[in-house]
Amino acid sequence: MHFLAFSFGFKDLIDILLVTCILFETYRLLRKSGVANLFWGILSFLIVWFLVSFVFQLDLTGALFDRIISVGAIALIVIFQEEIRSFFFRIGARFSSLQLFHRRTPEENAASRQQILEIIQACRHMASTKTGALIVLPGEDMLKEIADTGERLDAVLSARLIENIFFKNTPLHDGALIIRDGKMVAAACILPVSKNQNIPQYYGLRHRAALGLAEKSDATCIVVSEETGHISVAREGTIREVKEDDLFLVLHATSTSVN
Repeated sequence: MHFLAFSFGFKDLIDILLVTCILFETYRLLRKSGVANLFWGILSFLIVWFLVSFVFQLDLTGALFDRIISVGAIALIVIFQEEIRSFFFRIGARFSSLQLFHRRTPEENAASRQQILEIIQACRHMASTKTGALIVLPGEDMLKEIADTGERLDAVLSARLIENIFFKNTPLHDGALIIRDGKMVAAACILPVSKNQNIPQYYGLRHRAALGLAEKSDATCIVVSEETGHISVAREGTIREVKEDDLFLVLHATSTSVN
């Protein structure tokens, strides 16, 4: 077999690095969505297509693979439109994070700290009484579509009001509470449920809904388990249980990065 000699330059290195970054980010996104096996299937197909069309130059088989890729690309866009949207949103969020943050005044810092303490106080009390709760703190994405699925509140943030909303059998206890800029924006909001098959079985619907939103946006979701009273935080496509001190650090980091 005759191989063509080629020169490897700086441009080729940049090309390889860009493709590697794209593949790595695609794998991370699909892994968080619970469909990582799809990534390896597509990658294997592309490798075979490259060998058939460009290395062995099998014209008939290559034409068949070209047709499959052209049709398959459209099908993948339709099937995974939410994942693709999330992928480009994460790219945009990373670029926006390079901007200079607004330097907050001491008054703003004090207000932010008080809001965090109100949330922690409510979560602590609901955890002690095993009252299920789901609280969403939006990031750069304002989550207007999610807020529109619930009941508008526009109320001042308060621990007692949070506890009252999630008290069992009250009209708004099902669904999520969205808190933004020190305001309780909406309650009983509907979140997308994660399809990740690797979620532990002991996680309930609230945990799956929190993870589902964390996979598709930069929001931070707090879950209080109705069965165990444990507090969990879903963020950046992952979910984990946290202690009270850790919850303060997470909420402080969230408020700092948004403002």
